[in-house]
Amino acid sequence: MSTVQDLKYKFNNLDVFGKIIAINVVVFIIALVFKSLLRFDMFTYFELPSGAMDFVLQPWSLITYGFLHYDLFHLIFNMLFLYYLSRITTNLFRTKMVLNIYFLGIIFGGLAYLAFTNLVPTAFFSGRGVLVGASAGVSALLLFVAAYMPNTEIRLFNAFNVKWKHIAIVFVALDLIRVLLGQNQGGYMAHFGGYILGYLYATKLMKGTDIGTGFERTMDTVVGWFKPKSNLKTVHKTKTKSSTSYKTKTKSDALDKQKKIDAILDKISKSGYDSLSADEKAFLFKAGKD
Repeated sequence: MSTVQDLKYKFNNLDVFGKIIAINVVVFIIALVFKSLLRFDMFTYFELPSGAMDFVLQPWSLITYGFLHYDLFHLIFNMLFLYYLSRITTNLFRTKMVLNIYFLGIIFGGLAYLAFTNLVPTAFFSGRGVLVGASAGVSALLLFVAAYMPNTEIRLFNAFNVKWKHIAIVFVALDLIRVLLGQNQGGYMAHFGGYILGYLYATKLMKGTDIGTGFERTMDTVVGWFKPKSNLKTVHKTKTKSSTSYKTKTKSDALDKQKKIDAILDKISKSGYDSLSADEKAFLFKAGKD
C-alpha cells in the first residue's frame, strides 16, 4: 500500500471531528509552504475580511476562516481543545448536534467580529486585518458543556479536579481582559460570539428546543448536492397502518432514550461521571455511537 493510499485509508477511518482536525493541519502545512517558499498566500479568499463590503464579495469566508491558522501555537491549542471537547460531547449527544454547535459557533464568532470592526469606532481598536482560526467554534463547545453540565468535573494533570463552569469562567475572564487591554480585540470578540452561541444552545436544549435543527437541515441539503446521484428508481408504496405505528413507536423510543440520557447527565452534573454505574456508562457510550 502506497503512502498516499495509507494516508487516505487512515483519514477515511477518522470520525468527523478527527477529519476536521486533519483538514486544519493539512491546510496549515500547505499555507506555510506557500508563504515560506513561494511568498504567496493562496488562502486570501478564505480568510474573513474585516470590511463589510469585502465580506459581501466572499460570504463563504464566514465558515472557511475557521479552517485557517497561521500560528503553530494557535493551531495546536485549538485542535487539542477541539479533540477533547468533541470526545466529551459526542459521547453524550448526537454527532450532528455537536457539529451544529461547532459550526454555528464559527458563524456567530465571524458575525461578532464583523459587527465589532464595522460598528465600533476605529479609535477603540487597532487595525482591521482578517480573522482566521477555529477558536470561535471551540469557544462555543466550551460554553455549551459548561452551561449544560456546569458541575461536572474533569481531572487536570492527574492532580486535581476542576468543574467545567470554573474552566469557562477563567477563559471568558481572560478574553475580556485582553479585549479591554486592546490585544487582538477583533479576534477575541469572535470568541465571545462563540461563547454566546454555546450558552444559548445549552440553555435552549435544557428547555427542550434544539436551535440547530434548521442549520442541520440546510447543511444536509448542501452535502446532498455533492453526493453521487443514484440511477435506481424509487418505488413509492401507500402508507399502511403498520408503518404508521412503527414510526410512532420509533419516535416514542427516541424520546425515552433522550429522557434516559438527560437523567444520566443530571446525575453527572450533581455527582460526577464516576458516580455512574457500569450499565449507565455503557448506555452513554452506545448512545454516543448512534
